[in-house]
Amino acid sequence: MLRLLVALHLLFFNLYACKDGLDSCRQKVIDSESIVEQTIQVPLKNNQRLIFSTTPPKAKIIKHDPYLSLYLIEDEKKFKYPFLININMPLGLIGVDNKRVVEGKIVKKQVGLNTLATFSEPLSAPSLILNSCCALEGIVTERGIIEKEYIERFLKTKEVSYGDIGIRVKDENSTVVVASSNPFIQGNLVQEGDAVLEFDGKKVKESAQLMRDILFSPIGSRHTLKIKRADKVAMHKVATQKRAGGGYRADIFLEFLGLSFDKNLRILHIDKQAMHYGLKVGDKLMQINKKGIRTQEDIFSQINKPKNEDNLLFEREDFQFFVKVN
Repeated sequence: MLRLLVALHLLFFNLYACKDGLDSCRQKVIDSESIVEQTIQVPLKNNQRLIFSTTPPKAKIIKHDPYLSLYLIEDEKKFKYPFLININMPLGLIGVDNKRVVEGKIVKKQVGLNTLATFSEPLSAPSLILNSCCALEGIVTERGIIEKEYIERFLKTKEVSYGDIGIRVKDENSTVVVASSNPFIQGNLVQEGDAVLEFDGKKVKESAQLMRDILFSPIGSRHTLKIKRADKVAMHKVATQKRAGGGYRADIFLEFLGLSFDKNLRILHIDKQAMHYGLKVGDKLMQINKKGIRTQEDIFSQINKPKNEDNLLFEREDFQFFVKVN
């Protein structure tokens, strides 16, 4: 009986929000303290909060997504009217912060972990994307919008992980094209510039959906890619492996060898499999195959194609040294 009363109470609140429109959503954001300085702290059901923060919150952390900088924590404030995640197609979208409400729409969807969604109108960061009933559609960061599909999956999965088949894609002339391909995955026959026609027998129409299908697929699952290269079409069998980089972590394919980097290309973590390279946390990647690099895009231009080995130049306290990887 108590659960029924709580459910009816929440239903009434959300219907009331729909009735009163945009101002009620802004007031809910204010009352719930969902935006505090540069963090988002959205109250959810079960006395929990969804946190977006680039630094760990001072709270009991239930789980963490290091790729999208999301945390789920216990809600000590226990806000009575938690936000719901909209599971239906929205009739309209609004960007909401503590001071204003902006009506608009998503004009570019989130493509995987590295390219977040964009809104039709300028929004402050951080802020929330809501529908007219105040249900959550996304969270606005300085890098773009994390869409509800990724938020919902984070909340539902017990352990945070993403799938990877070694490709990053983009939309180009109404075609989904491989933007980069991981040369360190054994047997990876997909190359930069290939057009992805089908994934598991279904026509690929947009890069956003394809990357969700890949990222959300179970580790170890097997899939079929239909690829077009020039005027030739081929079928490739691929296996989903665990994604190691992306989002707020560097994503330069060297993660596959056991090396994790920050955005400044300094080593954050070294797995056991990479200990034999003699590297240390903090070493900075300076060159690949004698080409200077400053950004992730510079790296892809050098490391994107299959080869026997790559020569990497690192710097450690003004001392530079080469490491060969393959």
